[in-house]
Amino acid sequence: MSIAHFPPAEGLYDPRNEHDACGIGFVVDIKNRKSHQPIRQGLEILSNLSHRGAVGADPLAGDGAGILLQVPDGFLRAECASLGIELPAPGDYAVGMVFLPRDLHARTESEIALQRAIAAEGQILLGWRDVPTDNSCLGRSVRPSEPIIRQVFVKRGARCPDGDAFERKLFVIRKQTHIAIWNRDLIGRQQFYVASLSARTIIYKGMIQARNIGVYYPELRDPQMESALALVHQRFSTNPFPTW
Repeated sequence: MSIAHFPPAEGLYDPRNEHDACGIGFVVDIKNRKSHQPIRQGLEILSNLSHRGAVGADPLAGDGAGILLQVPDGFLRAECASLGIELPAPGDYAVGMVFLPRDLHARTESEIALQRAIAAEGQILLGWRDVPTDNSCLGRSVRPSEPIIRQVFVKRGARCPDGDAFERKLFVIRKQTHIAIWNRDLIGRQQFYVASLSARTIIYKGMIQARNIGVYYPELRDPQMESALALVHQRFSTNPFPTW
């Protein structure tokens, strides 16, 4: 997390001293058999990790939690087909989980910046998908900072000889876009964040109580969403400035 997301240094406070003390869990099928079971078990672990997360005066406001999965190709392929997006073979496309500002101008500029970075690095934009969310589980203090969440799909360019080269390009795209937006004077620019951008993994996260990750992201409970692993995280911050 960039220190730009925290208040500036003042008095005894210095954002460089921010630290976390989190709880994590990991589920894996050692034979790499993809199914919904690791995801279901990962969500169960998150429910049991509630003691590792801080809660404020707002009982539904915590420091945040998340789950990392292998890219659920079958699920995403079906979803993209309904949107007219044709995905190439697994490994030849990446999916990004993108948090966008609610301000329309800032959101448009953020999407443009990401699309420019994709093109500049020789990769191909396939399209966007709106991620279904249910914010009934969010605290009143959290909802004002809730971003718009969309997925972006990127095809591997001809000059990327293999998956490792593709991942390096995706890392550069992610970082360049963050810099391009965070350094601009845009309303709500701090709501912009690419939580993940990879052909291998995807992250569902947010300033959500751990037990509610599967509520906020209903598709995590869809049996068609499959992975051979699930890495979960319940954030416990030692500072009072958690963000999405």
